[in-house]
Amino acid sequence: MADDSVERLQQQFEAEAPSARTPAEIKALRDKWLGRKNGALTELVKSIASKQPAERQSLGAASNALKKLAEQILDAQLANALAAAPPRDALDVTLPARRPALGRRHPLTQVRERVEDIFMAMGYQVISGPEIEDDWHNFEALNMPAEHPARDMQDTLYLSSPVPVPDGGRAATLLRTHTSGMQIRYMEQHEPPVRIIAPGRVYRRDQFDATHTPMFTQVEGLVVDEGISLGDLKGTLNAFAEEFFDARVATRFRPSFFPYTEPSAELDVECQGCSGRGCHLCKHTGWIEILGCGMVHPAVFDAVGYDSTRFTGFAFGMGIERLALRLYGVDDIRMFYENDLRFLEQVSL
Repeated sequence: MADDSVERLQQQFEAEAPSARTPAEIKALRDKWLGRKNGALTELVKSIASKQPAERQSLGAASNALKKLAEQILDAQLANALAAAPPRDALDVTLPARRPALGRRHPLTQVRERVEDIFMAMGYQVISGPEIEDDWHNFEALNMPAEHPARDMQDTLYLSSPVPVPDGGRAATLLRTHTSGMQIRYMEQHEPPVRIIAPGRVYRRDQFDATHTPMFTQVEGLVVDEGISLGDLKGTLNAFAEEFFDARVATRFRPSFFPYTEPSAELDVECQGCSGRGCHLCKHTGWIEILGCGMVHPAVFDAVGYDSTRFTGFAFGMGIERLALRLYGVDDIRMFYENDLRFLEQVSL
């Protein structure tokens, strides 16, 4: 039955082919039969996947044979048409065209998409939220009350217009200093289990130099369920590092402090520039820190109404620029923002 349909298409093609004599007519016939989107033979080849296994082999062989035959006939007709004595000053359409300049996504966009793809393959949901944040979601609910010294770690850009809050008062607004506030927003609206990442731009009052920029891209991650352990955190982030960098990359976890996680840690990877021997990129330590992480603090669960005696979870946050510096071996973050095509065209995944 499958062979009959291929035979009918072949008869139809062979009946139409002789009438195409000029390059334009041959192109139109090629588009009709071999066009990538709607070509009759292209659609026939695509349909093979939906057939029963018993039909696929014979239909595939017959379809590919017909497609090859059609290409040979059209190529021969085009060669004959072009060989027919054109005027001496006619354009030689057989000359190779000038290759156009091709654009590409920015290296930082490519790194962010790579991170998203890795975590989506692990079953994570990608979410987004407002860049103008209120004090509750950016600080208070993350176990950083007004007097908390951890606020000094993030030199914040405050805005002049406060916003209403549930208790009837008004809270300060700011350009978010991290995407961790999306943890709170998501947990306020969803019950466990939770498995999300939140990529987005964040802002801090930093100088624009080789290692700092007042605007950068962060990816926050959160997992919440019953029985989530520190082992789950380490296994997840090690798997991410091996997929993002290299299966042989060396990693280490160092104790650290973040007010919204306890215990807290930072993940280091072996410096690519010196293979761990020590160089200016890693400040001669052999390691480069790529993210902070830890087990979610019970106070954060209390802020969103989760039962901290029943649920546990882990969170992590990484800077896309820091990952890009490590991945490409670049030692100046400003190069990603100066729009120098000589640099941007060199770095690509």
